[in-house]
Amino acid sequence: MHTLKILFVYCLLTLLPPAHAEEADNHPNETTPTSTHDAHSEEEIAVELSLEQIKMAGIKIIEVRPEPVAEIIRAPGEVVLNAYRTAHVTPRIEAQIIARKARLGDAVEQGQALVTLSSVGMAEAQGALLVANREWQRVRKLGRKVVSERRYIEAQVARQQAYAKVLAYGMTQAQIDRLLREGKASSANGTFDLLSPQDGTVISDDFIIGELAAAGRLLFTITDETTLWVDARLTPEEAGLIETGAAVAIRTGQLELPGKVIQIKHALDEKTRTWPVRIEVANPDDVLHPGLFVTAEIRSNRQETAIAVPVAAVLRSPDGDWQVFVEEEPGHYTPKEVTVVRPAGNRMIVTGLSTGERIVGEGAFFVQSEIAKSGFEVHDH
Repeated sequence: MHTLKILFVYCLLTLLPPAHAEEADNHPNETTPTSTHDAHSEEEIAVELSLEQIKMAGIKIIEVRPEPVAEIIRAPGEVVLNAYRTAHVTPRIEAQIIARKARLGDAVEQGQALVTLSSVGMAEAQGALLVANREWQRVRKLGRKVVSERRYIEAQVARQQAYAKVLAYGMTQAQIDRLLREGKASSANGTFDLLSPQDGTVISDDFIIGELAAAGRLLFTITDETTLWVDARLTPEEAGLIETGAAVAIRTGQLELPGKVIQIKHALDEKTRTWPVRIEVANPDDVLHPGLFVTAEIRSNRQETAIAVPVAAVLRSPDGDWQVFVEEEPGHYTPKEVTVVRPAGNRMIVTGLSTGERIVGEGAFFVQSEIAKSGFEVHDH
């Protein structure tokens, strides 16, 4: 019986297929998986635009070639007041401050009253003018046939001198004429207004009501900040490369404003050993203020040969690289990475382009947008 059991098990084992054969039968076509590339990585990143799209986007093509470009000198600078558009308001005689009519930060116009003053000296001068004017009017009415020539001249001169004295003390011609028209003794009370000599903004008014202000005491500073100066500091070698009238870009943060060199001083600063250069810059939006430190990029009279393209032709890709769009054939554009060297006015000096390449000079943003719509990342592979 035992022998029969052994024979039965042996026969059963010989009839079963091997385990690995069974596994192979269960997966007859299985192979190791292979990775596939994203479809976009196998395709050329480009865009095709129709003539209608090109016209609508205002796309213009330029052919890049090396050309002479002025070198740029960068120098630190400080914004300062434009002294030619700034005025100090001071009393010409000792006077007490009676009333303030303008405050720090106010925009004022030429001829606008800023402060009312009262002065004993002005009261005496006003009274003397009223007397001299009345005498002159009487003598003039009598005429030269009635009064002597000497008396006629004396009355005329006395009136003119009294008028000039009141004018010199700080009253305007309009204020004096009004005083004379009224002709009242009570009007000779010594009060008068100081007026703004120009349009501008009040940037200082350091005084208090009731203060006795000496002649020449600064009461107001009025300035027109629509045009300011930047004092830049250059080395003597750099100063020798620029000329009056040279174009300048004033930079502070992300802001850039155009300016021009208006003065190159003829003496080296003894303390800093630098050459002072004065730049005029328009400030219509009031973004610059005196005391602000900036960078001045001054166009020199020395040139270099480089490839410069319009600023609008160079864009940032999503990965942060600079790029332009090359026209492979009419209506067919591909991005190409470039390196920006520096700005040059309304152009950018770049490397990475070859002489004769045709790129999108205007309308690059539209091309970039169309490529983005197609699902590509807009950068050079």
